[in-house]
Amino acid sequence: MDPQNLDTLDRVPHGGASDPQLLDFSANTNPASPTGAATVYESAFSAARQYPVDDYCEFRAAAAEYIGVSGRQIIPAPGGLAGMRLLLSVVIDDGDSVAIPAPSFGEYAKEVQLQGGEPTFVDHDEIQTIDPEPHELVIVCNPNNPTGTAYCPMGLRALADRCRDAGTTLLVDEAFLDFTDEPSLAGTEGVVVARSLTKIFGLPGLRAGFLVATGQLRERLDVARLSWTLSTPAAAVGAHCLGETEFVEETRQRVEAERQRMAERLSERFTVTPSEAPFLLLETDEPVAEIIDEARSAGIVIRDATTFRGLDSHVRVAIKRDHENDQLLEALGV
Repeated sequence: MDPQNLDTLDRVPHGGASDPQLLDFSANTNPASPTGAATVYESAFSAARQYPVDDYCEFRAAAAEYIGVSGRQIIPAPGGLAGMRLLLSVVIDDGDSVAIPAPSFGEYAKEVQLQGGEPTFVDHDEIQTIDPEPHELVIVCNPNNPTGTAYCPMGLRALADRCRDAGTTLLVDEAFLDFTDEPSLAGTEGVVVARSLTKIFGLPGLRAGFLVATGQLRERLDVARLSWTLSTPAAAVGAHCLGETEFVEETRQRVEAERQRMAERLSERFTVTPSEAPFLLLETDEPVAEIIDEARSAGIVIRDATTFRGLDSHVRVAIKRDHENDQLLEALGV
């Protein structure tokens, strides 16, 4: 980490409401979690009185089965973002260029700058067609946050091939890919995939996720990761959730149906960006602050999307359960 950059950076704004009385549409996490997760968490308490076994075999095996790779390729991490920081600390040096989609997750640029790297912003629609040669790392968020754009699998594989030929690492943040039926790039040579249990399993406070990497880079990541990467409860609950494939499929179907229904209704007032993620980006010709206040007066929090690079007239809303979505639609008058 470059200490000189710390004084020039700020915290990145995120969604999420701390008041439990508010209905939170600003954070795009699943409002449901797999059955049995709470029981597994409670059962892990006694084991938490000892240090975790640092190989995390059970968690790695569950993650590998879930995503379709070998357990050795799994690098446990306390959330997808922590995994990305680990990767950047291993591959980025002072002055290295990193191609970052815009608009997209604000933490990417901050994490690059913390390592002394230089963010190079690329329109999110063009990120998969860039020449990777000038960059040490290329980042793709698939589907992209906040637009919900899912990238063509063939286009991503072509980008992976170009990155490999150029000696450039490709990081694919697949935090929202579970909500689609698109294939993962996990296990592809030269590609590092970041995954999280935050979104699909509705457990942002658990702080559990993993990277998938191959070859020498996998070895370097495993050496560099913190010892006892995951807490005992996080590893146990994570392994349990990753085996709940029926829950994932049911969630995917619900989100797809509700997203289509909400998009149709919201289009009466907003310009709705097509999405394959559990959220919708809405463009408005009204003052964004007034729309946020309008929802808040009905006890609902929505995301001010003007904090994303290049967006100045947008809000973002999550896709939740049908009765919750009805409350949002009513609050916004559509």
